[in-house]
Amino acid sequence: MSATLVAVVLSLFSAVAYAAAAVAQERLAAKAAGTGVLRLFGNSAWWWSVTLNASAALLHVAALKYGPLTLVQPLGALTLVAAVPLGARVAGRRVSAVEWRGTALTLLGLAALLVTASGPAPDDILSVSQALGVAATTAVVIGALSRPGARPGLRHAGASGFASGVASALTQTVTVAATDRTGPLLSVEVVVVALLVAAFATGGLLLSQTAYRGGLGAPLAVVTLANPVAAAAIGLSLLGERLQYGAVGVLLAGAGAAIAAWGVVTLSRSAPEPVPADDHPVAAVLALEPGSAAYEPAFVPQPPRRTRRHLTRL
Repeated sequence: MSATLVAVVLSLFSAVAYAAAAVAQERLAAKAAGTGVLRLFGNSAWWWSVTLNASAALLHVAALKYGPLTLVQPLGALTLVAAVPLGARVAGRRVSAVEWRGTALTLLGLAALLVTASGPAPDDILSVSQALGVAATTAVVIGALSRPGARPGLRHAGASGFASGVASALTQTVTVAATDRTGPLLSVEVVVVALLVAAFATGGLLLSQTAYRGGLGAPLAVVTLANPVAAAAIGLSLLGERLQYGAVGVLLAGAGAAIAAWGVVTLSRSAPEPVPADDHPVAAVLALEPGSAAYEPAFVPQPPRRTRRHLTRL
């Protein structure tokens, strides 16, 4: 099995796990609106979504070992493709024609990117100075997007996408460096970059949780688009990754990215109004806690009231 195929398969399973976590997070965020993100730490359902995210992250790390950033990160759009039928199932509805069209466009665009970005297994890594420079730049961008103001959901989603994309790029450096048998397993470079990965991965998770309070569609689309942009920029500029087929490959990749983005936006705009989680049994699978309904006494038949007879004198 080729390294590219292994990377694609691992990315597929990672996307499904990320999609399940995103659906669970969105519904939890809707239930916990106005209570603060820190309150979720005491919610067991939220920790189940974190476990799903962690499992997806491990699969993603494995994919980064076998495929370049320009290949693995765009496949993250499959998260939204998987979230559509899963969200529909949880909401107890059918996938609409618009959603099928968005799915087809996304898959078509990813196929074009897959052809041009299918390169050899990665072997270049970021130096400590490069990693710190990327981290500082990303921190500035995240701070600007997370400032108080209008439309916090979309801006937090963009910040989450950039944080996750940078975390993936740094993760690839840790993975390649740690599996390189010519050097020590826990070098200063590996430890420093691993700490940066933990910081950006945690920040991306909390930012996405905040973004999903306004719904799943548009924020998840922004996360899905911002993530590969950040990772591909690092791969092409600092890690020496290149697209195949020269100028034709660049045009094909650009067209594929545009089509995939069109499909992602279509998917994000096609979601109907959410249905309360308690109305569907699949919510239990996603570890959602049922709401407390007001107690209503059971109906007990009552004997007919006696009417007082009035006698009228003639």
